[in-house]
Amino acid sequence: MAESEENYLNSDENQDPLTQKIMFKDGICLENGQYLAPLEIAYQTYGQLSAAKDNAILICHALTGDQYVTDINPISKKAGWWSNMVGPGCPIDTNKYFIICTNVLGSCMGTTGPRSMREDGQKIGRWGADFPAITIKDMVNAQKMLIDHFQIKQLFAVIGGSMGGMQTLQWAVSYPDQVYAVIPIATSSFHSAQNIAFNEVGRQAIFSDPDWRDGEYWRYGVTPYRGLAVARMMAHITYLSEDALNRKFGRRLQERLKDSSFPIFGEVFQVESYLHYQGSNFVRRFDANSYVTITRAMDWFDLSHAYDGDLVQAFAHVKSRFCVISLSSDWLFPTSRSRVIVQALNRVGARVSFVEIATDKGHDAFLLEEPDLDITIRGFLSGIEEQRRLEHYAS
Repeated sequence: MAESEENYLNSDENQDPLTQKIMFKDGICLENGQYLAPLEIAYQTYGQLSAAKDNAILICHALTGDQYVTDINPISKKAGWWSNMVGPGCPIDTNKYFIICTNVLGSCMGTTGPRSMREDGQKIGRWGADFPAITIKDMVNAQKMLIDHFQIKQLFAVIGGSMGGMQTLQWAVSYPDQVYAVIPIATSSFHSAQNIAFNEVGRQAIFSDPDWRDGEYWRYGVTPYRGLAVARMMAHITYLSEDALNRKFGRRLQERLKDSSFPIFGEVFQVESYLHYQGSNFVRRFDANSYVTITRAMDWFDLSHAYDGDLVQAFAHVKSRFCVISLSSDWLFPTSRSRVIVQALNRVGARVSFVEIATDKGHDAFLLEEPDLDITIRGFLSGIEEQRRLEHYAS
């Protein structure tokens, strides 16, 4: 083994020794029929599980998220990605609920993925580009294994935005008896051609980086930083709205260029500097093979595919209460996609509420301070808690 490879294999900069992990030695059977073993799942929990084990909420993270929902992320040293929503006294109140968040299958924050060491005897080292293709359903099935480990018979709620919202819908379809309520936010029942196209441009940016090395970059102690940064920059544009970009940057130039003529190269506009910052930060915490793997999983997602393209049939056996939430300025997962979900749920007589949050912040608004979103989630959880109490008394 080359020295550069050995150093890279021993440097897990994205791993936190304090994170909670569980190993399933027998692994998981993927949708493509391949067994992936062993399977390690990294997760974090917040709050206390009740004696009846009936207060558990599973939170599903988005594409490049992680299991550190609230408190301080031990890797970045910043607040968790949903600290404004989850915590004591927050809309998702850790004084009342037991919160579980797993790092998704295929990611690079502790759960088995391309960065993981393979144990199938075929090659020595990390999975890298040989990591098998996964789906949103595979991610959910892996989460289900953890929930079973906790001996939780029914989750009080499953909540997630964007790719996390896809997981919530898959939970409702795959395990109808084990999810009391579902809150899909800023998501869709399928990945559109436009979204697939954005993902493909990002992947091609990664593939065109000389350090990609056919996905074997880890053997050489390098990373396709430039390509991954460009992929992140382009994706980040889709997370914002035109109004948000105009409000933040407009056409403002970099300070040093105000008195210059018309430069071609370098960072000219402030929005360019912002995107470069987003890209450079991202490559420090995320793996290129994981990005390729997970974006492909999103592309494959179509809840109606196994039901001859009929979303109504996909929802035919759901039993959960739904609160479908869209964001008015989200053009990545527009409100029209949420309405498709709501209409199909209505067709099967499901108990569903629908709210469109008025915001000019774009897709990422669900991660930001949005009082109406807080009110919606807090109110829905409170309402279904009362419903469940009444159902319990009636029985």
